[in-house]
Amino acid sequence: MTLTLNLPTSDGSVESYRLVGQPIERPATTPVFNRIAYAAAHVVSDPRREVDPWNRPAIDWDATIAFRHHLWSLGFKIAEAMDTSQRGMGLDWAGAQELIHRSIRASREVPGADLACGAGTDHLAPSDAKSIDDVIRAYETQLEFVEKHGGRAIMMASRALARVATSPDDYAKVYGRILSQAKDKVVLHWLGDMFDPQLAGYWGSPKFEGALESVLRIIGENTDKVEGIKISLLDNAKEIVLRDRLPEGVLCFTGDDFNYAELIEGDGKRYSHALLGIFDAVAPSASKALASLARGDTSTFRSVIEPTVPLSRKIFEAPTQYYKAGVVFLAWLNGHQSHFSLPAGMQSARGVNHYAEIFRLADRADVLDKPELALKRMKNFVGVFGVE
Repeated sequence: MTLTLNLPTSDGSVESYRLVGQPIERPATTPVFNRIAYAAAHVVSDPRREVDPWNRPAIDWDATIAFRHHLWSLGFKIAEAMDTSQRGMGLDWAGAQELIHRSIRASREVPGADLACGAGTDHLAPSDAKSIDDVIRAYETQLEFVEKHGGRAIMMASRALARVATSPDDYAKVYGRILSQAKDKVVLHWLGDMFDPQLAGYWGSPKFEGALESVLRIIGENTDKVEGIKISLLDNAKEIVLRDRLPEGVLCFTGDDFNYAELIEGDGKRYSHALLGIFDAVAPSASKALASLARGDTSTFRSVIEPTVPLSRKIFEAPTQYYKAGVVFLAWLNGHQSHFSLPAGMQSARGVNHYAEIFRLADRADVLDKPELALKRMKNFVGVFGVE
């Protein structure tokens, strides 16, 4: 079969493209890493059951949980019900509760499977938050749910807190109260406003330096309850500054979908662990790379993971919050779901040229697991946009 198709280009023309990639082989057994690697996983929509896709999207729970088994088989922990699952952008707290409950239950059926679950305040509309105490109660509700089902928490950034907080002291009060109640150590979550504009000025400062001092104060006052912090600012220099100043025993989890390869490898003195949305989309490649790094084979690590970086930068380009569309697009091309549809119709957030470039970069990075299937589906997709 000739793996060639026509793709649109940014200048409005059409070009013939021939696939060149080779699928990454699957490991015979679940690999072992020397970095903690969380894949933030997406949810699979169920378009055949949706009545009101924007406001009441339906979820295909079987396909959603099957995808988590795919990630576990490749050695990943799962960051559940996080931004990648469209929390606050298609998945509400009621849906997140069901997702958390189902995923925790599924993890118990898989030897070695692990996950941590997002606990935030998204059931509290930012406009309804009148005080810091409202935010504390909202966090308590979600933390209690996660722990009741036997889960560990990732303390998600809060839109409501960003709205009502007036100083770093307010952040210290909220985080101190919630961390003091947590049964297990918690991962904190520093999500930049490129991912969510409503989080601008988080930690009580519009500038990185002020935010850094605020979050380091919170960690320093609660080191017995903080496993680590995920930082997603898409700026490797800022991550390294934070990483170098963390107290002993507190881990840095990169959420930098632009620079993760170098941050995970490290500088010879320190390195970052990972909590990444892009690992959902490039799981076989990331798994092979991380297993190679654990064996001391940095050459293979780099040769496998570095080609995925241009792909990730395309998926996460501005407006960054729409990256979920690219992640699910690749899940569809690779046969993990039967359709290209997202909760809240998020697939419409990107244009056909964006998806065409994702296809090219995924091919060149060896991310297309089933080239013939991907080719067939891509031909159908661009055909909808008039590309024959």
